[in-house]
Amino acid sequence: MTNRVASAFAIQPTALLISLICLATAFVLGVAIGLERQWRQRSAGLRTNVLVAVGAAAFVDLGLRSAGADGGVRVISYVVSGIGFLGAGVIMKDGPQVRGLNTAATLWASAAVGAFAGARMPAEAALVTLFVLAGNTLLRPLVEFVDRRPMTHGETEALYRVHLTLAPERVAHGRDLLFEELEQMHYPIRQIETLAQSDEAVELAAVLVPSTAKEADLDAITDHLARHDEVISATWTVSTTS
Repeated sequence: MTNRVASAFAIQPTALLISLICLATAFVLGVAIGLERQWRQRSAGLRTNVLVAVGAAAFVDLGLRSAGADGGVRVISYVVSGIGFLGAGVIMKDGPQVRGLNTAATLWASAAVGAFAGARMPAEAALVTLFVLAGNTLLRPLVEFVDRRPMTHGETEALYRVHLTLAPERVAHGRDLLFEELEQMHYPIRQIETLAQSDEAVELAAVLVPSTAKEADLDAITDHLARHDEVISATWTVSTTS
């Protein structure tokens, strides 16, 4: 009995050395990814990326040592799905803007680096690290160039709205007017929003389904709507979608 216990807890130098190499590889490559994130003052910086890479490597190494290749594959699938919960924690919605997507993607890539390292594939882990660093550094000038380039309505997905202002007691009739006028001009409505409401007037906005529309058509629609006695004003707007 004593010999069995001793054998179970015996240190295997070869296996220990392999684990050390896997974890060290994940640590070094995690530092490379995390250092770039820390330099740019991102929410998930050096320590977070290192811990993600080392943790993924440790779990994959444990799966391989415990249950062979099948165990390693199962652990990798859990790492892929589990890292999503960690990445979701750094994604924040600030009004119409969504922040943290690139940080979450970097964490996901760090987990992939760790999984490669834990699976005894250091060269592949280094290759993934190289591409992650290239994506976060070399592509930045290209992104900034595209963001600075002036865009036209023809190059962006546009959101068209037809606005109608009328008395509160005529809101139901105003909705019918919007549907009738826009359907006659073959512009289907996605939804009708209430943008402003007071005791004197209510502003409705019909959001159009198409991403392109003719200005002449919209001018004609709003002119015809404005001729109704119950309509205070009618206009249309266009904005680019996020």
